[in-house]
Amino acid sequence: MPFRDACDEKSQPKDKAPQYWFMRDRMRPDDRVLIYHSNAKPHGVAGLARVCSATYPDPRALDPASSYYDSCSSADDPVWFLVDVCFEEKFPRLISWAEMRTDPALEGMALLRKGQRLPVMPVEPAHFARILALSG
Repeated sequence: MPFRDACDEKSQPKDKAPQYWFMRDRMRPDDRVLIYHSNAKPHGVAGLARVCSATYPDPRALDPASSYYDSCSSADDPVWFLVDVCFEEKFPRLISWAEMRTDPALEGMALLRKGQRLPVMPVEPAHFARILALSG
């Protein structure tokens, strides 16, 4: 569900985010999530969500008709995992990647490292708090 649609449906919005090791090993229900628009112009952090399920195998990885199919994955030994993500809030303004890049308090943030392309990644508590402060 696109973020702009989720903003209008606080009680129901859920989306799933596929990832391997990070979801499998570290994401837990009630973890807070920054919503980052990577395909927007400008790209940046637009809001908050919360993990609202335990990690579970991605069934699309087992479906040969799915664009997420992975022949290395099986029901007994899954490779890809999901969590349900529930929308919490839209920030009053977008915190752009360019703005974050120039903020000394965000130095070392994984998202800002050159070549970083993971759709899901950890955020250090100090960086998370700084993003919340910047959001207004």
